[in-house]
This record gives sequence, C-alpha cells and structure tokens, in this order.
Amino acid sequence: MKLRNTFMQICTLVCLGALLTSCASSISHKKLDPAQQTKLAYIHYQLGLDALGKEGMLPKAFDELMESNAILPNQAHVMDALAYAWLLRGDLKKSESYYLKAIQYGASASIYNNYASLLNRLEHYPQAEKIARKALDDPRYPNQDLAFINLGNALLGQEKYQEAIKVFQQAKLFNVSNSLPNDRIAYTYYKQDKLREARLLYEAIIRKQHGNRDAVEGLIAVLNKQHDNNRARAVLNEYAQQAASPLDKAWALNQLDRLDRP
Repeated sequence: MKLRNTFMQICTLVCLGALLTSCASSISHKKLDPAQQTKLAYIHYQLGLDALGKEGMLPKAFDELMESNAILPNQAHVMDALAYAWLLRGDLKKSESYYLKAIQYGASASIYNNYASLLNRLEHYPQAEKIARKALDDPRYPNQDLAFINLGNALLGQEKYQEAIKVFQQAKLFNVSNSLPNDRIAYTYYKQDKLREARLLYEAIIRKQHGNRDAVEGLIAVLNKQHDNNRARAVLNEYAQQAASPLDKAWALNQLDRLDRP
C-alpha cells in the first residue's frame, strides 16, 4: 500500500509539472527580453521548417510556426513558411494571404519567387510575371534558375511564347543540371504546335533521364497528336520497366491500356 501511495504521488507531481509547463509556455515569452524573444521565435521557426519537410508532420509545422509568430509577430520568413504550409494543406487563397503579409513586412527575393510560383498555380499570370521580376531584381539570390522558370511560366501562361523560351534558356545558364528549363521549352513548342521541335527535345531529355516522368508525359502528348501510337507504346513500355515507384508504373500501364483501346 505504501509503495502504491508513493507511485500515485509521483504520477500526480508529473501531471502537475506538465500542466504548469504547458501554462508557462503560453506566457513565459512575454517575460523575456527582446533578444531572448528573437532567439525563442527562431527556434520555433526552425522546428516548424523541419516538420514541413516530414510526411505527416504538417499539424506540428503549423503549431511551431504559429508559436513563432505569437512570440515575435510579423516576421516575413515565418509568414513565408506559413504560406507554404497552407499551400501543402490545399488552401491556395490562405497561402496567398500569408505571402501578401510576408511582402508587407519585408519580402526577400526567395519570398517573391515563392509567391510568383503560387500565382502561376492560380493562373494569375500577369501578376506572377511582375512578382517573378521582383525576385530577379536581387542578383545575390542563389536560386536564379527557379526565378527565371517562374517568370517563363508566367509568360507562357500569357502566350508570350518567344519571350518564355528566351527566359527558360536563361534559367539553363544558372543551373546546367536542372532539366526543368528544357522541359518547359519543349512544352512551349508543344503549345505552339511545333511538334517536331517538342518531340526532339523531350526525347533528348529522356535519353539523359530515363525516369523523368514529366518529359515522358510531354512526349506522349506530342506522339498522340502525331498519331504515332507505336512510338508511344515503346516509350511507355520502357518507362514502365524503369519506373521509380509503383505509382509511376501504374500510370504508364494505364496509358498503355488507353492506347490499346479501339
């Protein structure tokens, strides 16, 4: 009986300690000096970023990022991370509202670039072009290729095909290992109905990257327009054999099934 009473006392103390810690966490940051608040806010921000990169951790990411914002409100980089979190959750309008807040409180080139990407997804192409150019205003921004790709996508969405191709070519200069600019150039040719040029470029990409599904999808679209079912079947069979994941293989087999239908 004495041992049981001791155990119950320990459990009670642990529960009380957890409760007090929980209560303290919501008010303790108010007692910190500005330097300590900044440090604590940054810790929660980093924890939020870490959670954003892990599957199934989106609620944790929101919790940490919102706590960072509660400790030190209106930090542009935290608004940027929350915008991305809302994007992952599927709420594009909410995501946009946080990008606008980030811009209001001092956006960097990376934030402008992220916002341009969202605007392209929303098909707000003229605004996306404007914001992408703002990202490119800073020559120190390390991801210049991504900003040029977003700018090219905005121009492509406005059917400014020649301008888009020039911009995608600029993106290649900043990152020769990134195959996306070539993929976007091929897609621009496709949109212009320049099927021969699109086909040649997609095939060149696939020769270097057999598992590039975007390029395979693009090439299949071109071959369908050219009514070249034999070549499409060969491409899909090869991709299905080398698919990196079961989902990719299932996609290829489904496309083959469509080709075989009368």
